[in-house]
Parts: sequence; C-alpha cells; structure tokens
Amino acid sequence: MPQEVIEEAPKLGETKPYPNYRVILLNDDHNSFEHVTQSLVKHIPGMSYEKAWKLTLKVHNEGLAIVWVGPKEIAELYYELLKSEGLTLTLEPDL
Repeated sequence: MPQEVIEEAPKLGETKPYPNYRVILLNDDHNSFEHVTQSLVKHIPGMSYEKAWKLTLKVHNEGLAIVWVGPKEIAELYYELLKSEGLTLTLEPDL
C-alpha cells in the first residue's frame, strides 16, 4: 500500500508570509507616453514623474515593466485604478 504524503503544519509561532503580487504594465498601441506617465504618477504612491517616464520608456522598448510589487489586496487596487485609466496590465504572484 503506497504511503500517503502529508504536508507538515507550521510549528506554533511559525508563520509563512503571504506572497507579494506584481502589477505589470504592458505595451499597447492606444495609450500615449504622457497618459501612461500621468496615470502612474496619479495612482502609484511615491511615483515621481521621472520614474514614471522611465517606466513608460521601458514598456515601449521592452514590452513590459513591473510598476509595483507588494501585498495582493493593494496590488489589486493599483491594478484596477490603472486599468480604469485604459492602461494594459497584468497582475501576477511575485514568485
């Protein structure tokens, strides 16, 4: 009879952190550089115009850029806010 593998439960006081999520901006043909840059500054806390512009150029040249990494619920909020501006995005675990 095959042995059943059972995953061990964490020991008392031991916790596993929740995984972070990445908000990834994708290149598209319908958003201007200025609109993308302004949307990033508007919705991502602490995002300077210069950093947003550099991310916009990275997306244009490389096809995508990670614009924010952190807890899932906050990543989902930023994803939805940027999506509401018409940006093309994806949200995925930061493995």
